[in-house]
Amino acid sequence: MTVPRNVLWFEVLLYLSLTLDAVSVAFRDRTPTAQVTESMIMAESLIAAALILVLVHFVQLAARQRKSWPRWFLSAALMLSAITLVHVIGARGLEFSSAVEVVSCTLTAAALFFSFTGDARDWFNA
Repeated sequence: MTVPRNVLWFEVLLYLSLTLDAVSVAFRDRTPTAQVTESMIMAESLIAAALILVLVHFVQLAARQRKSWPRWFLSAALMLSAITLVHVIGARGLEFSSAVEVVSCTLTAAALFFSFTGDARDWFNA
C-alpha cells in the first residue's frame, strides 16, 4: 500500500511536533515548591506522557488505518492548544517554553493542512 504524499507529510510533521512536545516535557523544571509538590509534578509528567502516546496512536490511526475521526480530534486539540498558548503568552510573555509550543502548534497546523488537502482527501474518503 502506497501512502499518498500529503498523508506522509501529515504523519511526519505531526510526529515532529509530538517529538518536540516530548522533549519539552522531558526538560521541564521539576523543582518542588510550596505550591507544587513532588507528587503533583510526577502526576503532571505522567499525564503529559500519556497524552503524547494517545496522540501518537491517533496519528497512526489516521495515516495508516485511514480513519478520518482522529484528524478531527487532532484539529480540536490544536484549537485548544492555541487558545491556551495565547493565554500563556498574554500572561507571561514570550518565553523559551512558549516559543517551543508555538513551533509545535505551527507544525501541527501544517500537518493538519496536508491531511485535508490534495491527495489526502481520497485517502480518508475511501
